[in-house]
Amino acid sequence: MPPLARPGPPPGSSLARLLDAPMRPGRLLWIGLRPARRAPVIEVEQALLEPGRGLRGDRWNGAATGARQVTLIAAAHLRAIAAYLGEEAVSPARLRRNLVVEGVNLLALKGRRFRIGEALLEHSGECHPCSRMEEEFGPGGYNAVRGHGGITARVLEGGAIRLGDAMLREG
Repeated sequence: MPPLARPGPPPGSSLARLLDAPMRPGRLLWIGLRPARRAPVIEVEQALLEPGRGLRGDRWNGAATGARQVTLIAAAHLRAIAAYLGEEAVSPARLRRNLVVEGVNLLALKGRRFRIGEALLEHSGECHPCSRMEEEFGPGGYNAVRGHGGITARVLEGGAIRLGDAMLREG
């Protein structure tokens, strides 16, 4: 596959070198499937990512080139959202995310490809909250999630993912 064309700083610039600096691997902590709109999220220990489709068993049914095939959130952001809500913890199922990872700043993946388990994914955008956050968390829920909702990704190469799998940025 050809490398992604990334808009950004000029190649070789100080900022480009910083953005290309190595990242420590992250780890997959949680997998959730949303079988139908508003249906409870099903927590699983392993799943199959399919190119252009997302997670097998998840309700996402957009175009094969769609940006929101898989949603990811960092465990650190779940803790931040809980703190903003005055709660002890917040389950990723309440945010209807697919994958929770730790040890990686998801925004550092902007314009990048990354691997989880056997699958290759591509960052496709930020996962902004919707008005349903007010319904789920009560007044202030939307604002608690703003800036902490994670990212969306496309599946480029499918494969199995399992809890504990490494998350590695490519290139």
